[in-house]
Amino acid sequence: MKKTPKKKQHKSLFYRISAWLHLWLGLISGIILVIVCLTGCIWVFNEEITGWMQPETKIARQEAPVILPSRILEIAAREYPGKPASYAIYREDRVIEVNVGGRRSGSTLKLNPYTGDVVAKVTRKDGEVDFFRWILNGHRFLWMPYKIGRPIVNYSTLVFVITLVTGMVLWWPKKWNKTTREQSFKIKWGASFKRVNYDLHNVLGFYSLLILFAIGMTGMVWGIEWYSKGLYWVTAGGKALPEYRELKSDSTQAASNRLTLGQAMDKTWQQVAAKNPRATGFYMSFPDTGKAASAISMIVYPSKGQYYNNVRYTFDRHTLAEIKDNSVYGQPYEEAGFGTKLRRMNYDIHVGSIMGLPGKFLAFFASLIGATLPVTGFLIWWGRKKKKPQPAPARKAVAVV
Repeated sequence: MKKTPKKKQHKSLFYRISAWLHLWLGLISGIILVIVCLTGCIWVFNEEITGWMQPETKIARQEAPVILPSRILEIAAREYPGKPASYAIYREDRVIEVNVGGRRSGSTLKLNPYTGDVVAKVTRKDGEVDFFRWILNGHRFLWMPYKIGRPIVNYSTLVFVITLVTGMVLWWPKKWNKTTREQSFKIKWGASFKRVNYDLHNVLGFYSLLILFAIGMTGMVWGIEWYSKGLYWVTAGGKALPEYRELKSDSTQAASNRLTLGQAMDKTWQQVAAKNPRATGFYMSFPDTGKAASAISMIVYPSKGQYYNNVRYTFDRHTLAEIKDNSVYGQPYEEAGFGTKLRRMNYDIHVGSIMGLPGKFLAFFASLIGATLPVTGFLIWWGRKKKKPQPAPARKAVAVV
């Protein structure tokens, strides 16, 4: 008997393991990944769609100062008595969006940045969210209780990354020639449904592989702690990821503080704005008036539609002294090491904005393809499962003499 070379045996075993993992991991996580990918491709363009559907929120840029934070607080208190303002977002050529009553599901005021006029007022009940927040909730935890849905999404994403790798193993032709190249890179649209479905899974899966891999790897950073710390350790040359700590004001200074919250916010805002005259956006977090240790936080966005190179400032609300931040966001992006830069680019890579608008389109279409892969894969498996076995050819009778 002719023995199969050991090298071929190993390759065959590796292929069989990859095929088994690809099939069963894909079947187990399929419906979850359809939801995660569909909600992800919708979320990619949430800012553009919102701006398009709400043209009144666009405000022509003027050579005039924007209203101060103290004015924002006054308007919020007037419109929503008894509900504190949580944060305000300044965007270039847009209204100021003020969250009132809660960071996750509070009501929203939209103000003209130069006059303070109320452009729109969206009042929500407790727990009520807008469409894109609903989409994001589905993307992050499947509209389930957070502690249950979040791990399901995170580890399903890990499974998805594994299926992408095993899918590449299955896609790779044994020999490269004209026939295998056409089968691997082209969809045979004129063929049967089964063949077209197979090509959609095989060919589109290959073309979207790298982008989906990047989306999956960056998605796990927010939810799988061991992976997040391990990735930073590898990319930062063996350095540990700095632990998150809430930056706080010195509460012992509260008794001697003579500034109102509005005055403190105005002073810190003017200081930050003077340092960043060309910024395209600002995020301003108002401290909780009921907590003496709550601090003033501001984030500056130098590039429109991108977040990786933001600059963060935190101030003591009583002394207005700047509080040092030792996290990955505490130093200028340009001065950071590779691991820190990569971590700061995580969101922009995840949604494609790291490459601007073209990158968002790539992320959108890749996510859309990602949502189809479990479906086309299931149809391939189901078709093979239901395939009737061919009857064995009848043996010819042999005459006995």
